[in-house]
Amino acid sequence: MLPVLYSFRRCPYAMRARLALDAGRATYELREVSLRNKPVSMLKASPKGSVPVLVLPDGRVIDESWDIMLWSLHRHDPEGWLGESNVYAEAAGPMIIENDTTFKRNLDRYKYPDRYPDHTQTHYRKQGEAFLQDLEGRLRAMPYLLGDTQSIADAGIFPFVRQFAGVDKIWFELSPYVALRQWLNDMSNSERFAAVMKKYPPWQPNDAPIIQESKPSRP
Repeated sequence: MLPVLYSFRRCPYAMRARLALDAGRATYELREVSLRNKPVSMLKASPKGSVPVLVLPDGRVIDESWDIMLWSLHRHDPEGWLGESNVYAEAAGPMIIENDTTFKRNLDRYKYPDRYPDHTQTHYRKQGEAFLQDLEGRLRAMPYLLGDTQSIADAGIFPFVRQFAGVDKIWFELSPYVALRQWLNDMSNSERFAAVMKKYPPWQPNDAPIIQESKPSRP
């Protein structure tokens, strides 16, 4: 039996879970979810009803994306995403908290300003730029967020920056975030990201399983 991942292709939380599963060389069954018609089996495993949800062969359920990343990489971390003695994971912690709270809040408002009429879209974008400025400063000093090689921090934050950049692509291309654009471009065009972004129809209980396996040499 294999772990089962309930996922939604375009969800940034699910993206980072899939990236870490791939980096950890995990083999698992992927079940793409329609958010308008969530599988009963997923809701039974995790009643909160959000993706990603990883169901392990022994019945344990991991339904937070960061925890799925850590589970995968603690099992096997051939590329050193956690760092020696977990130094990268520990350093990434505060960044992930900032990403998942303040930045995600501003991202949602920037992306859907009609839902949040208290301020303009430009206001929400400027609020989100505080995080972008921090990332830009890091990436001007080194190729990745925590050093010379990719780490759990890059995979954990990249999908959200990608979403922010996609709201107004012209603005982002003209913005002063030169190093951030290069980092985002490199991450977006990687073989790994292409692999975890393949399209699949929503899973149905009688479907043949879709098995995901990582290539050892995938960058």
